[in-house]
Amino acid sequence: MSRRVAGLAGLLLLLATQGGLANAPRNSPAPEPRPKAPVGDVLVQAIGVAAPKGLSKLFGKGPKLCGATGIEGKPIAPIKGARKGCGLKNGVEVTAVYGVPLSQPTRIDCPTARALAAWVDQAVKPLIGDTGGGLAEVQIYGHYACRTRNNQKGAKVSEHGKGRAVDIGGFTLADGTYVSVQSGWPSKAHGPALKAALKAACGPFGTVLGPRANRHHRDHFHLDTARYRSGPYCK
Repeated sequence: MSRRVAGLAGLLLLLATQGGLANAPRNSPAPEPRPKAPVGDVLVQAIGVAAPKGLSKLFGKGPKLCGATGIEGKPIAPIKGARKGCGLKNGVEVTAVYGVPLSQPTRIDCPTARALAAWVDQAVKPLIGDTGGGLAEVQIYGHYACRTRNNQKGAKVSEHGKGRAVDIGGFTLADGTYVSVQSGWPSKAHGPALKAALKAACGPFGTVLGPRANRHHRDHFHLDTARYRSGPYCK
């Protein structure tokens, strides 16, 4: 037995014989909370990519889907693609994120679900704020679909065909106002918030395309978690 272990055993015996252990409090004070991890580090852990400043952590107490709180839905059976390159393994069907319903059940993979949840909760909701009573629903234009990019013949399979993409057509507010990407983008009332929301998506998502990208995206945001790039592509 080492001197250190022997000394510790002797100290415990002394405390026991003098009633020290018997009179010790049953519950010790809780330790001081650890400092919160930097926002970017938490999102890197959660979705595998760096995030813009201002986005907060995904993880916390409560039921978890895809290992994160705030994502409502269920796992789904694997989807076998109708063409080579399509398919979705370990997918989920998301119905709401952080209490905000999606306009339709959205079939995507977990990294995309986590990115969507972070973006809606930490970027879209604060940007909309109390306007119209706040954010009430996210309008989903597209999710899993076995197709080519922009539905162009001969093009590569879209990230939609891999469950890694979601198209956002706009947002419904609590008072019933619908803010569409197409009509809201050029407006003074909603344009700044939409532009800021699109910019905030760059990082959690690998590809971010909006009305300025091309004619195919003038009425929605295309957000995907493409794995093949070294950094996000945003336009």
